[in-house]
Amino acid sequence: MDVPCSATTRWLALPDDNDVNPYIRRATIGILAGALCSTALAFTLGRPVLGVLLGTVLGAFYALSLRPTRRAYADNFMTGAALGVPLWALVSVIALPVFGGQMPEWSAEQMRGHFPALVGWVLYGAVLTIISPWLSDWAGAILGPEVEVRAEVPSPAKRIVILGGGFAGMKTAQCLEQELEKNVSAHITLVSDTNALLFTPMLAEVAGSSLEPSHISTPLRSSLHRTEFIRARTTGIDLERRCVLLEGIASTDGTPEARVLGYDHLVLALGSVSNYLGMGSVEKLAFNFKSLLDAIRIRNHVIEMFEHADREPDPLLRAPLLTFVIAGGGFAGVELAGALNDFARGILADYPNLGPKEVRVVLVHSRDRILPELSESLAHYAQGKMAERGVEFRLNARLADAKPGIVILNDGEIPAKTLVWTAGTAPSTLVKSLNVEKDKRGAVRVDANLAIPGQPGLWALGDCAAVTDAKSSNPCPPTAQFALREAQALAKNLAADLAGRPLKGFHFDSLGALCVIGHQTACAELTVPFNRTRSLRFSGLLAWLMWRGIYLAKLPGLERKIRVLFDWTVELFFPRDIVQTIDLK
Repeated sequence: MDVPCSATTRWLALPDDNDVNPYIRRATIGILAGALCSTALAFTLGRPVLGVLLGTVLGAFYALSLRPTRRAYADNFMTGAALGVPLWALVSVIALPVFGGQMPEWSAEQMRGHFPALVGWVLYGAVLTIISPWLSDWAGAILGPEVEVRAEVPSPAKRIVILGGGFAGMKTAQCLEQELEKNVSAHITLVSDTNALLFTPMLAEVAGSSLEPSHISTPLRSSLHRTEFIRARTTGIDLERRCVLLEGIASTDGTPEARVLGYDHLVLALGSVSNYLGMGSVEKLAFNFKSLLDAIRIRNHVIEMFEHADREPDPLLRAPLLTFVIAGGGFAGVELAGALNDFARGILADYPNLGPKEVRVVLVHSRDRILPELSESLAHYAQGKMAERGVEFRLNARLADAKPGIVILNDGEIPAKTLVWTAGTAPSTLVKSLNVEKDKRGAVRVDANLAIPGQPGLWALGDCAAVTDAKSSNPCPPTAQFALREAQALAKNLAADLAGRPLKGFHFDSLGALCVIGHQTACAELTVPFNRTRSLRFSGLLAWLMWRGIYLAKLPGLERKIRVLFDWTVELFFPRDIVQTIDLK
């Protein structure tokens, strides 16, 4: 078996005294590419000088903001063309009229007048993202890579291994790269069974066919610059030998590749899994809603149910096909119910044999109101708005069992071919085997510094950890918002531990909560920055715009932001796609 922590060597890139500063080099390439592409803007904006100036400045900004990727021309072309649309809206439709002393107008006549500029911006973005990387490749061939000299250094003295590629894991790796930037003796490794970070706040929009699945997933390899990434499934952790057991992708002969990975510091960011509360039949028949594959399966299944119902003449047999039950009234369940309700009612136009009254989206929740994470007034608002659009609610009801075509509650039955489980989660099953203290959920208990007591070099955060706020002594909720801040604190403490400095306890005040409930409507409860005991509440279209703006800003990577923004723009003008992308049984 491979033991990576044994004596090996690695390469550290060092700049040569004669090497051109990479930022100057990128800016020069961007200015040249922007000037060449600005011809499209010079002809379509009606202001040639301004068009060339804008094109040159944006070209430099584009080249500086992105690391050069060799020969990614086709992908860059589509990204650049999509980038042209928001640039057109911001510059031609809004900024230029405002600076010209006119108020922007969005009448049909006004927008037709902006159409040539739209063509110019799309051409500019598409050509810029072709010419800029081509010039970068050409400069690399002539001048050599940005960093030429490589020096061989001995194996790092300390190996930091992070298990999990979710919000907590990836953010921890990114923060460690910053904290240990000058510490070449530390080596960071991230292990994950998937090669991308899933942006879960937008997962319901994938199930509702609003977003393309790949647009909310960010590749881990391109997001982490110093961290070694290993795609593998962790099968065990040996605390005594200080190593983890990995099972990687199957080799060419079909046998899994097994290896042992030693560590000096181990960070557990393993996340959570669905907890079906011992109901085996529900686990077998219900759709999970944790991964990108789950969202794709749900979307394709909904389309499949509509296809079957369209050719079923018996209304009694059609009813279970068009009934979609979601178990769990928290954020995940409510957002999924809203997205599926919009999707199901939006595609009825493609199925003329089906009527809107036949479609049922039923949300089952064990409490007397949905969204316990929000205030009571916002929860009632969300329930009322969703009910107006056709969502049914079964409150104070628990899922008791499930049979093919029947969902069994403690107070009755619902004939349904679709059941989605969002009602409970538990820490990753891998932590069960660890001989460390856990709470009643099975999460690993950590101290105020996010270290596991009695286990030097062992840390935990996120959904698999029971974290307590060092200031208030309150338990921290297992949400992405807290996981990201825990990652920052853990990285600082781990770096301090390596340097022999004192550690700091974790403290974070929640910034609030956002929940989209479908049909351009959302609820938002945001805490006041200088008075965390108070909060501001928003609902309706404004909260929906806030939800999209905030989460778009948090989505990692400029490219992903552009792709999601383009999907949202297309959704305003075209119906939702009913093509089944894959056939999953």
